[in-house]
Amino acid sequence: MEKIHHHLLVLRVCGCHRTEANDGENTSFSCTHRSGSHSVSALLFPSNSTSLCDIEEENHGTWQNFAELEYLLLGLVSAVPSFLIPMLLVGKASLWIVLFSYVGNYFWTHYFFTVLGASYTFPSWRMNNVPHTTFLLTHVCFLFYHVASNMTLRRLRHFTADLPETIRWATEAAWILALSYFIAYLETLAISNFPYYSFVDRDSMYKVGSLFYAIYFIVSFPMFLRIDEKPGDKWDLARVAVDALGAAMLVTIILDLWRIFLGPIVPISDAKQCPQSGLPWFSRHANLT
Repeated sequence: MEKIHHHLLVLRVCGCHRTEANDGENTSFSCTHRSGSHSVSALLFPSNSTSLCDIEEENHGTWQNFAELEYLLLGLVSAVPSFLIPMLLVGKASLWIVLFSYVGNYFWTHYFFTVLGASYTFPSWRMNNVPHTTFLLTHVCFLFYHVASNMTLRRLRHFTADLPETIRWATEAAWILALSYFIAYLETLAISNFPYYSFVDRDSMYKVGSLFYAIYFIVSFPMFLRIDEKPGDKWDLARVAVDALGAAMLVTIILDLWRIFLGPIVPISDAKQCPQSGLPWFSRHANLT
């Protein structure tokens, strides 16, 4: 029987430590992620196919190797234009989204930890245990969502202008509910392949967690639409700020009522659960996420 020679080498690919074994016909390797958040897996492929060294070269320098600085720069490159350009032209919409999204990240992210079973594992500098990158990227996404919502709501009001008032209200409410859930579900699905944002149960997160996330927009879409919407009723920046913070407070109340009366959508460890008398962003719980 022909003697099989085994060659072992350790490679670091896509942030993983991989061990490769080659018997001349097939190559197998195991992967353990450096953060420990990924289970060990094994793959087999012919030795004449793409080698691990090729994979190393292809992935070198991509987002898989980002550290704190790279993630922060990514957020800045995305957020700065979406903040500065509206501020230079008008400023009101951007200010509203800045305040609303800041509250959302600083406070509501902890509901994702304690109610939805979510967690961030990518390297990042943090504030209140929330990555700085998410503060920046949320502004970009929320500004886009709310501009799209305004466009659709105005179009809907135009189509239903001749209908009875009760039907107009019911139609608009139904559209806000549907659009809010659709956007929340779509965002959750869009980032599902990002390995550093994980959930205890993805199926529950898609179906029920998206409804929880949609609460943000059920409140914010109709309130954001009110800015300068009535002719002759121009808002100043102080009114915009008060309105954004009022919307944020209403979302906070609804989210906390869910936490108290409905509880987590997945099994959460006792250490991460927030008691009835507490709030999820208290340091005792934030340090455990």
